[in-house]
Amino acid sequence: MYYDSKMFGFVHLYNGQEAVSTGFIKLLKQQDSIACTYRDHVQALSKGIPARAILSELLGKATGCCRGQGGSMHIFSREHNMLGGFAFIGEGIPVGTGAAFTSKYKREVLKEADCDHVTLAFFGDGACNNGQFYECLNMAALWKLPIVFVVENNLWAIGMSHLRATSVPPIYKKGPAFGMPGVHVDGMDVLKVREVAKEAIGRARRGEGPTLVECETYRFRGHSLADPDKLRDPAEKAHYAARDPITALKKYLIDNSLASEADLKAIDKKIDEVVGEAVEFADESPVPSKSQLLENVFADPKGFGIGPDGRYRCEDPKFTEGTAQV
Repeated sequence: MYYDSKMFGFVHLYNGQEAVSTGFIKLLKQQDSIACTYRDHVQALSKGIPARAILSELLGKATGCCRGQGGSMHIFSREHNMLGGFAFIGEGIPVGTGAAFTSKYKREVLKEADCDHVTLAFFGDGACNNGQFYECLNMAALWKLPIVFVVENNLWAIGMSHLRATSVPPIYKKGPAFGMPGVHVDGMDVLKVREVAKEAIGRARRGEGPTLVECETYRFRGHSLADPDKLRDPAEKAHYAARDPITALKKYLIDNSLASEADLKAIDKKIDEVVGEAVEFADESPVPSKSQLLENVFADPKGFGIGPDGRYRCEDPKFTEGTAQV
């Protein structure tokens, strides 16, 4: 659909990294929040946003979860506490830290004793040399915020190898420097991810503070669908392709007699039906009306400020008194 010009802008696929979001998000409650990168579609599905709402958003349709105004890189849902889809590198880390502060404030200041909400902040290896990453690690540890920092280290920041860009490549080792646990896990194994996630989320929920988890994973496609993916070594790509997390889980289920081939084929068939329905729904949905164009751009659409009485300041006859000619 992207190559048929039905999607606009950039689209970043998550193929190969599914074990990370699934291993973490399926342990959350509805009230828990997540913030992630522009590679956000699978996180959104795991958090419970319907496939038709996500695909409609990818197509810029009015039925999308952001009414067609977010697109691929900005999947958001207040209902599901999906805080975004953020396009700037590391941009979701401070937003996630703020959400975690909200949980702590509600519990300790507003005395909402049952508020044990946790936040997950997902980001890539490329964000870990940015200043806000370190600022938020410090703040979260200092205030014991209920957050898990999840590094999806797919080894490449667009076309820059992680090993070439980082003086100390093991990212998880940066956790203890700020007084929080740092954990490394095989991000291609959903069960190993889930085990680590269970401990980190439980720790945050108990009020014991943040954890930094580095999930070593790999994306099977280029940085985006516009990337021909010529920079990575074919042997490296083949090595990780052989460790596909979905194929590995299927093998585990069959080897341990947890499911049969027929069971898995039935699941695949159901997935095809859900996706097919979502494609049809999104394709037939209307585009946003032109009246939406200036919505959600400014909190104050007139740009002059809103007074304490709720009225626009510019409507006050004395608005320009004592100022230069306007």
